[in-house]
Amino acid sequence: MIGQGALLSGYRLATALLEPAAAGLLVWRRQRGKEDPTRFAERRGYPGVRRPDKTLVWLHGASVGETVTLLPLVEKLQQRGLAVLVTSGTVTSAKLLAARLPAGVIHQYLPLDVPRYMRRFLDYWRPEIGLICESEIWPNLMIEAKKRAVPLVLVNARMSARSFRRWYKAPKTSRYLLSCFECCLAQSQGDAERLAQLGAPRVSVAGNLKFDVPAPPADADMLAILDGLTTGRPVWIAASTHPGEDEMVLSAHLGIKPHLLKLLTIIAPRHPQRGPEIEELCEANGVAVARRAAGRTPDAQVEIYVADTVGELGLLFRLSQVAFLGGSLVPVGGHNPIEPAKLGCAVVHGPHVQNFSEIFAAFDGDGGSRGVADTQELAATVHGWLSDPASARQAARAAAQTSARLGGALTRTMQAIEPLLMRVALGQRDAAS
Repeated sequence: MIGQGALLSGYRLATALLEPAAAGLLVWRRQRGKEDPTRFAERRGYPGVRRPDKTLVWLHGASVGETVTLLPLVEKLQQRGLAVLVTSGTVTSAKLLAARLPAGVIHQYLPLDVPRYMRRFLDYWRPEIGLICESEIWPNLMIEAKKRAVPLVLVNARMSARSFRRWYKAPKTSRYLLSCFECCLAQSQGDAERLAQLGAPRVSVAGNLKFDVPAPPADADMLAILDGLTTGRPVWIAASTHPGEDEMVLSAHLGIKPHLLKLLTIIAPRHPQRGPEIEELCEANGVAVARRAAGRTPDAQVEIYVADTVGELGLLFRLSQVAFLGGSLVPVGGHNPIEPAKLGCAVVHGPHVQNFSEIFAAFDGDGGSRGVADTQELAATVHGWLSDPASARQAARAAAQTSARLGGALTRTMQAIEPLLMRVALGQRDAAS
């Protein structure tokens, strides 16, 4: 059996001793709108609702992207008559899940990784199985789950080359934490090889669950309204932008505008609270701007529409012919291009896409997306597609076809966890008899 080692033991001791500081951190975050004040206790492991009196499967994703990835698994598990608990760590993910989780599925905030918080959480919810998405490996969570013999599976597992190098420097720690998983279902062969090198047990390639997530929904009435307001206008969206990119998008807009006088640029910041500062940036440059969170719509005079709301990308992608994915012109690592690909957009991205490198490589190779190096190339690519709608539609079709071709991870994941589900079912039957 692999021991915890000095590093993990030190982490355990430090997080236990710093519990008062963790409570203070939560207060600080609540004051800045980063915690839900009505559900504050959940972050310390206290339950917000009653546990169902039947077999409970627990799924965890860090934030919006990961929790949306879990939605197809949630539906499959609920169809089997299992109680389902989904946890996440951000207010934005909780808001999105409130709208998209099936009725009867429970959402809770994951506690901070403090020993007592994690003990409290696991002792109350008593999950029979835990499915952890991508790379959410919290030491106290892993250790406390292992103590309670909760079988864990790392689904849609991802291990970037950069993360691998960091983990490789602490081999005993990485081996112990990864040994807490019954198996690891990797997104790609590269992810699988890196996880196996670090000591993960029973690694296999299931593919990327993101390809099996249904396209995000849109309110039909609102779509009709906004579609009517933007009919006849070339529309593109800069989605999930980060600080530093909004200036580039604005510059690209100003470069395209003289050639496409009715141009509408939508900016949907990754963090919606940045909406007012983007509005100020546009106003300072003399650009007519409207902000969605302020109740404005993109009327004929609006050049840039700041979509600073949560859970509406499905609506906004449907309005756009071209989608630029943010976090890629600044060194963030990029964001998921599958949603715009499923909703009829030609896709543009910058050079920093290491978080989704294999997906973007597939899209680029099939002609559904294009990489750009800077603002000038962004403007040229967007202008080229918007001024040639047939070419943009061809790229959008290629992106949709690539997305469909790379699906199937949901089926492979369910097949992989079937033995665990059967084991739980047998255990429940034995306990009842």
